[in-house]
Amino acid sequence: MPNVSSSREMPLFPLNTVLFPGMPLYLHIFEPRYKLMIGECIRESRPFGVVLISSGSEVSPNVEIHSIGTAAHITHVKPLNQGEMNIASIGQTRFRILSTHNRYAYLSAIVEDYPLADQDDVRVTPIVRRLAPMVKSYLNIFAALGEVEFKMERLPDDPEALAYLTAVVLNIPTADKQRILEMPSLAEMLGAEYSIIRREALILKHMIENGPRWRDDPNLFSPN
Repeated sequence: MPNVSSSREMPLFPLNTVLFPGMPLYLHIFEPRYKLMIGECIRESRPFGVVLISSGSEVSPNVEIHSIGTAAHITHVKPLNQGEMNIASIGQTRFRILSTHNRYAYLSAIVEDYPLADQDDVRVTPIVRRLAPMVKSYLNIFAALGEVEFKMERLPDDPEALAYLTAVVLNIPTADKQRILEMPSLAEMLGAEYSIIRREALILKHMIENGPRWRDDPNLFSPN
């Protein structure tokens, strides 16, 4: 049963992006309803909720959304002409939507916090020991493949922070990222990420070893 005492109202920003805690998000605000919403969030120093669209578009009045999202805290605002603005924000905490309403010009919801369960699960530490070096290797492989420079002095020591960082850097479809965001426990999230990153690292290594040929060969990878 939801803990009603912890529920609160939160304005929602439906996007085709999955936001994770600790992840930066940059937005250009130009629609009247979102200029109003973000303006209120700035004046009241309150977060807004980012939720992945399940059906419809960002400009659709009848957009359908997923029920798990992440609260975003606005860190910087650059005012533009006609009330438009560019904002920088960062993901804070996960939430679960209990109900939505359209009493305002923008979509709003009653939400409750959705923290990762079982933080002290004995499975967490051994998974982190296996996952952390693979994340570093994955980032190095991806950087080499894209011919871009990537530097990371050290990964987060906190298992939850590592789980969210891994979710951010994984080069997987948005729907898969949403499934990770929705996972109830830390051990489950870390375990799923470990399986995904092992698979993705093998694909990336294969792409590097085969050079440009992989782009033009439809038979290079088997669906199995």
